[in-house]
Parts: sequence; structure tokens; C-alpha cells
Amino acid sequence: MGKETVLVVDDEKHIVELVKLYLEQAGFAVETAMDGAKALALFERQAPALTVLDLMLPEVDGWEVCRRIRAKSDAPILMLTARDDDVDKIVGLELGADDYMTKPFNPRELVARVKAILRRAARPPAGAEGGKPLALGALTVDPARREVTLQGKPVTLRAKEFDLLLTLAQHKGLVLTREQLLDLVWGYDFYGQTRTVDVHIAHLRNRLAGGGITIETVWGVGYKLLTD
Repeated sequence: MGKETVLVVDDEKHIVELVKLYLEQAGFAVETAMDGAKALALFERQAPALTVLDLMLPEVDGWEVCRRIRAKSDAPILMLTARDDDVDKIVGLELGADDYMTKPFNPRELVARVKAILRRAARPPAGAEGGKPLALGALTVDPARREVTLQGKPVTLRAKEFDLLLTLAQHKGLVLTREQLLDLVWGYDFYGQTRTVDVHIAHLRNRLAGGGITIETVWGVGYKLLTD
């Protein structure tokens, strides 16, 4: 079986070389690009298993590269951002990135995240085995169909938002820590400094606003889902 290919896209040469080194040591084949136009051309030609994608790129920026990739492929994307306040834009623009890392980052953690994302991508979607729909007040979550309705109206969620909501619904009223959610939803067995859970929770709350569903923050612990 051939090596999985990872496409690394960043306009900083030392970052490209460092990430390439660590990924190759981990057993991946690596393609690299330093601008968005080349990244898109390589993606078309190589069909990588995963793309590590910087936001700030010449020619075509990372947001647009992500949008174009997502328009034709579900292959995972790990975004790189220089500022933590860009994180909301990654999810807020609904680009479809699977996760993000803020620079500077530990290359070992990046490799661990790449492995975790690919492991998760290789599994059947949550509930694909035919789980029964969950009814919580005005909210219905159907794992088998991966559909959500709120007050009888369909709610459009991205894949990770659905998985997060399903996990919270399956543990209604129970507090789940960020670490538990990272493990159950993202498949991570390490945690580091990440706002991934918090950002997705914030956007999930927006999707469910006014529907009698509350995702409560338990400060210093985690989150729990409640119905009014």
C-alpha cells in the first residue's frame, strides 16, 4: 500500500521545509507549494489525502484555496493561521476546514493532528451504523441520515458541527470536557492549545438559537446540552 500524500502550502520556506521533514519522518509522501495557484494545480494533479494550508498566501489566498478545494472534494484540510483572531473566520466563513493551528506551532503536534484527522476521515461517519433519531425537545438529530431539524425545520450543519451536536445530544445533561469532545469528535489523543471546540460550539449555538436548546458552558470544565 502506497504512502498517503499530504500537500503542504505556505509562503514561508522554512515552515514548508520543517513540516515536510516531520511528515516524511512520519511516513507520509509530501508535496509542497508556496502560493495558492500552485497549490490548486497540485491538488488537481496529486489528489492528496490531506492539505495543510496557510491562510496568507500570494496569488490566491488560503480562504479561496480552501473554498475551491471544498467545492470539489471532501479531503481534509488543516488550516494554519498567524493570528488567533483569524480562527473565527475559518469557521465563520464556512470554508469547511477540518481544524486549524496557530503559528508558531510544534511540528510534532501538527503531525499528530494530521494522523488524527486522517484516522477520523477513514472511519464511517458518526451514526452511520443506523443509530436511532434522538428527540430532545424541539430538536431531532438523525444519526443515520445525518439530518437535524429544529421546530420542524431543517438545520444545515457542517460535518464537524453535526458530529459535535450528536455527541452532546447523546450525553444530554452531562458535562463533557474539551478533552473528551476532542477525543470523541476529532479523534485526538492529545490536546495542546486549541480553541477548536470553543469555536465550533459558538457556531453551533448560532445555528440553534431560539429553538429551546442550550449548550451551557460549565466554566473550567466543559459543555453540556440542555433543553428548555
